Amino acid sequence: MPKSRKPSKHGTPPRKLRSTEWFGRHDRDALVHRSWMKNQGLPHDLFDGRPVIGICNTWSEVTPCNAHFRELAEHVKAGVLEAGGFPLEFPVMSLGETLMRPTTMLFRNQVAMDVEESIRANPFDGIVLMMGCDKTTPALLMGAASCDLPTIGISGGPMLNGKFRGHDIGSGTHVWKFTEALKTGEMKLKDLTEAEACMSRSAGHCMTMGTASTMASMVESLGMALPTNAAIPAVDSRRKVLCRMSGRRIVEMVKEDLVMSKILTKNAFENAIVVNGAIGGSTNAVVHLLAIAGRLGIDVTLDDWDRLGRDVPCLVDLMPSGRFLMEDFYYAGGLPVVIREIESFIHKKALTVNGRTLWQNCRDAVNYNTEVITPLAKPFKKQGGIAVLRGNLAPDGAVLKPSAATPKLMKHSGRAVVFESIDDLHARIDDPKLDVQETDILVLKNCGPRGYPGFPEVGNFALPAKLLKKGVTDMIRISDARMSGTAYGTVVLHTAPEAAVGGPLALVETGDRITLDVPARKLQLHVDEAELERRRARWTPLPPHSDRGWVKLYCATVLQADKGVDLDFLVGGSGAKVGRESH
Repeated sequence: MPKSRKPSKHGTPPRKLRSTEWFGRHDRDALVHRSWMKNQGLPHDLFDGRPVIGICNTWSEVTPCNAHFRELAEHVKAGVLEAGGFPLEFPVMSLGETLMRPTTMLFRNQVAMDVEESIRANPFDGIVLMMGCDKTTPALLMGAASCDLPTIGISGGPMLNGKFRGHDIGSGTHVWKFTEALKTGEMKLKDLTEAEACMSRSAGHCMTMGTASTMASMVESLGMALPTNAAIPAVDSRRKVLCRMSGRRIVEMVKEDLVMSKILTKNAFENAIVVNGAIGGSTNAVVHLLAIAGRLGIDVTLDDWDRLGRDVPCLVDLMPSGRFLMEDFYYAGGLPVVIREIESFIHKKALTVNGRTLWQNCRDAVNYNTEVITPLAKPFKKQGGIAVLRGNLAPDGAVLKPSAATPKLMKHSGRAVVFESIDDLHARIDDPKLDVQETDILVLKNCGPRGYPGFPEVGNFALPAKLLKKGVTDMIRISDARMSGTAYGTVVLHTAPEAAVGGPLALVETGDRITLDVPARKLQLHVDEAELERRRARWTPLPPHSDRGWVKLYCATVLQADKGVDLDFLVGGSGAKVGRESH
């Protein structure tokens, strides 16, 4: 018979273990469930009422960020066993930024479905989410949130610092820099080949404050991971210890019935938004947090991002906005130090997976390097949040990362130079005959959720080669796309509605005048409404990207950027009710 469980510490009596519906009976179906599992050498006492812990693993050799997860999973299993649980590892589709085409964002919601249905269909009482590369983190959190079981997150950790000819280099950030240097002749192909090996020299995700590091920080600041999860390098033995302790802790969470919805409250999301500003985090966190909140029915909007981030300074001097890398961030004290510094901005009583509040976890953190993590009184940059822009060019909003932008371009009017698609951009951007000046504003269309399809990271496209050769380092770029968290520049992203659904961006023509005013949060197209109506009447939608499969379903149901880019029928959750028997 199932063993008794401890009373919950969090206000509700413990629920009956789901796994007893599979393993705790003595009928034909339970015999089938236990017997077939025993072919893996599992002793009978594992089925005697122990909490069954599902370890959701995104290991894959085509996801280099997560390629060390096999070893980390063994440490999670050891922790689960030590705490009296029964660990069962299961795979889900893995999303790797470096290889997948056309973009991993096309598949984020598919993985969330995979996670949700895998959890609900199997005898799990608690879940450990193993995530590292950019989209694996939000996908796993979204799927698990729709089931709302006790859940803990583990990030894979960043790579060691890149080292190239006596200098630290950052994955992603230096990709853009080296590519531009190749165009100008500053670097040769042999230099680039050498840099490749120097940049990615250990297991782990990007070691800049890109999307992977940002989302690992969001997991910790949301309270969904143990303290220090965000920054421990992937190959540091302390990452293995964290995995082991997470395995132990999830068993206790099941006994306490500490489900995701008790942790992921509105206050938790507000804490994460503030932390994103303080670390100079990726703009990609915007769509991911909106989508995760949507799975829990929590009202988080673009306005929350602007309201909460407007006054938060950036404290962390990391690439792409600064000098250092995630390894340095960890040695300086990591995310707990940042949270301690921004004490006045956070909800201190927000609960975390270890049963303590966010503030209890961080109040005694020590800053060991004030160059890497600057004090609140002397911040690295005065403005660290995400700016949300509105106007007739983005009635439902667009975003910009001030800490990565050029100050003199934050208020600028210029002539639009328009590219109708990514193919049009590739064909013309480096043409010496392109009519473009450094004061112009580059506009890229049809790269949003439906237009590409999949909402790719092409919004930080390279500047025209002829301007790079003149020493131009930044221009305003506007698109309905995303950009890599490792990128930089004065880039307006996520313009909603996107061009592919007939948003105002679709109507912009070369020669139109556009004004960007970040302090006033304005993005204005200076074309009168009558002319826009004439253009709207001439506009025709793109042909369908596919007549079958996932792409067809995605394009038919995906929401816009301001809604998190989830599929409309996946918003909300269905819990983890045990389904009917299969025999």
